[in-house]
Amino acid sequence: MVDCNVCHSPIPVVVWGTGNVGRAAIRAVHAHPDLALAAVIVASESKVGCDAGRLADLPVGVAGDLGVRATRDVDAALASLGGGGALVYAVSGELRPDEAVADIVRALAAGAVVVSTSVYALYDHHSAPPEVRDPVEQACAAGRSALFVSGIDPGWGNDLLPVLVSGLGARIEQIRCQEIFDYSTYDAEDSVRYLVGMGQPMDYEPPMVGAGVPTMVWGGQIRLIARALGVRLDEIREVVDRQPLTEQVTTALGDFGEGMQGALRFEVQGVVDGRALIVIEHVTRIVADVAPDWPAPPAGGDGAHRVVIEGRPRIEINVEATDEDGNRSAGGNATAADRIVNAIPWLRDAEPGLYDGLEVPLTPSVYLRTPPPMP
Repeated sequence: MVDCNVCHSPIPVVVWGTGNVGRAAIRAVHAHPDLALAAVIVASESKVGCDAGRLADLPVGVAGDLGVRATRDVDAALASLGGGGALVYAVSGELRPDEAVADIVRALAAGAVVVSTSVYALYDHHSAPPEVRDPVEQACAAGRSALFVSGIDPGWGNDLLPVLVSGLGARIEQIRCQEIFDYSTYDAEDSVRYLVGMGQPMDYEPPMVGAGVPTMVWGGQIRLIARALGVRLDEIREVVDRQPLTEQVTTALGDFGEGMQGALRFEVQGVVDGRALIVIEHVTRIVADVAPDWPAPPAGGDGAHRVVIEGRPRIEINVEATDEDGNRSAGGNATAADRIVNAIPWLRDAEPGLYDGLEVPLTPSVYLRTPPPMP
């Protein structure tokens, strides 16, 4: 693998996907002094030929034109890495996990480090099923490459952050990680309406909280925390609650009718000695005033990621991020993208293989080294 302490040339990076995570990844790669954007892969024909800076919402006249044109030619884009470099795989894997794994395996076998938010089974690779893990391991060995799959939730909000904060306590009774969000501006209408179930009849069963699905997505994070704390889980449980709208509301995504689902709350609980010791909780609303008795973000906010350590002392940390004109969903997506992009130099120097959120350090920022853009 390339030793970046000896070779000072920037690491070439391909970003595959220009959605919520991909846009932020392009911005992060462009700003990072040790990385260089080599290519951007898109699915839509309408985006082919567009400059990456425009797709990434970089300011026009400052860095809006990066000189990298979007392409649908995957072979040519990966070839631009010259048998090394890195791929940021930001294509959704929720409804196409097998295809996502195949894309990742292809890049790993070709010698590229791969970072991604797309395959939930690989967030905790130690518990990934063999049919997912084995071909990825083989590709890492063949390409002398490394893979890191993470995000925010699942991701740093419920692996690295709670484990770090737990070290500030003397007695711990429970670790609770919360994502509390108003989805009124979330730029993914199909996910909001059909995966989460907002605006659907109360007898609709949202796929996101179907039996076993929360454990499939967030169970790896429960196991990561348990492993870090040295505790043995008895089981992982799921608890789901939903509330209807008391009146019709209209958001940027359209109309949501009275009596339809307006809020969703669920917990994935890691049970130790009969009690929920590690809890990952989601509280999702389509507008802020639904389910007023449920947990809410800090006053004045419409979303937050929160870690609560119940014990002595009681510790609560709220993380609020904004991007793209103050949008909190975009802010969260940006932290997910930045976490994986910033890991690329470390992964290029690491031994080949799979890594999780506790194995990849959160390195200090290098962005202060980046010169400010010219006006």
